[in-house]
Amino acid sequence: MATLTLAQAEKIIDATLACARELNCRPLSVVVVEPGAIVKAFKKEDGSAMMRFEMAMGKAYAALALGRSSSLVRVRAQEKPLFMDFLFKASEDKIFAEGGGRLIRAADGELLGAVGVTGDKEEQDEALAAHGIRAAGLKTDEDCAGLAHPVRLVN
Repeated sequence: MATLTLAQAEKIIDATLACARELNCRPLSVVVVEPGAIVKAFKKEDGSAMMRFEMAMGKAYAALALGRSSSLVRVRAQEKPLFMDFLFKASEDKIFAEGGGRLIRAADGELLGAVGVTGDKEEQDEALAAHGIRAAGLKTDEDCAGLAHPVRLVN
């Protein structure tokens, strides 16, 4: 069983923030969690709003809880509101169904954890999360389609 190292988590965060600065994004907060939503690393840029840890964590939690990106969780909430209302309650409102949460996978597709990015537009947060994962030499779900470990690219 592969594990996510602190060095990898820090590389994901640092690459995400560096790319955001190049793109002139709003101030970000980024969390990396292990399976079980255990925080491995977190950074909050100067100027990032007060509740950004909770938002980033909710996006990472959503990705882990449903085994897909948090943007797909948002789509699922629109498609099946009763189902998702149950999951929100069952998770004690830990799920934040908005883009920016991505699963982190090893080269063979094994799940290592998740990243949650928040602070800019949903689509930008999502793209930055993928950038950070790949910059650390790890894989997103899209990178692992067709490998031994199943990934969810659509609902």
